[in-house]
Amino acid sequence: MRSSKAHYPSNLKLLILGFLLAFLLLFILRSSFSSSQQNPSSISQSNQSSKESNSIEVASSTTCPPSKSTKTCNKIPPTIAQALIHYSTSNITPQQTLREISVTAKILEKKSPCNFLVFGLGHDSLMWSTLNHGGRTVFLEEDKSWIEQIKQRFPMLESYHVVYDSKVNQAEDLMEVGKGEECTSVGDPRNSVCQLALKGMPNEVYEIEWDLIMVDAPTGYHEDAPGRMSAIYTAGMMARNREEGETDVFVHDVNRVVEDKFSKAFLCDGYMKIQEGRLRHFKIPSHRENLGRPFCP
Repeated sequence: MRSSKAHYPSNLKLLILGFLLAFLLLFILRSSFSSSQQNPSSISQSNQSSKESNSIEVASSTTCPPSKSTKTCNKIPPTIAQALIHYSTSNITPQQTLREISVTAKILEKKSPCNFLVFGLGHDSLMWSTLNHGGRTVFLEEDKSWIEQIKQRFPMLESYHVVYDSKVNQAEDLMEVGKGEECTSVGDPRNSVCQLALKGMPNEVYEIEWDLIMVDAPTGYHEDAPGRMSAIYTAGMMARNREEGETDVFVHDVNRVVEDKFSKAFLCDGYMKIQEGRLRHFKIPSHRENLGRPFCP
């Protein structure tokens, strides 16, 4: 998710700002609609008295100043305001292209607020967190120093350090390992004996049912890099292991051999919805709802 390329076409920056502004407009319209639906005549005298007695407490818990003319807060959420300022003034923009970002943004538009897990912490992290405003967005990163740098700039982002114990040069061997029964049996990755399963993540990462998972890390562009073999496999297993429903899984950089082969093998061609540029989108259903479902359709 980080890139040595710091400058990108201005239309990508405009897209990001457009997404954030559209989200802001939707937020304001929803707030205004909620306000218009309130019927003052339906409020009982006892409830009105309770509201008056608690007015000081309510005022202290909101970012909006007290007002007699409005009953709801239409102020821009601080996270959205910060994202707008950041992306309108920064020359560093996300690594993904306009079309690639649009694929995930459309799913977020339908599902947010939701649970969104991202392998990687980068220049696009504030954007993803903001587009999932009100939901929970968690980032997993291999580089501790990079986590600290991002925390200083954006302390509101939730990120965790993850250690990967495989290398890109082991990919072929791991592909063979992944064909074994121990790797195609659906279950909690923490309890798996499959060599591809990631077991060192925080417990809550395994326990939350993620609505979206983005695999855009770890580093995978040279032979001694960790590679994304385990990240792709584990994303697919967490999706299959949810109690019900389905998970949208995205894999970036599928122009590379590992991302290409491992996403097709462990997220499955049959579950792929679309490929846009270097991004693939898979929709994986729960396998616990149907225990007889094959690993790939």
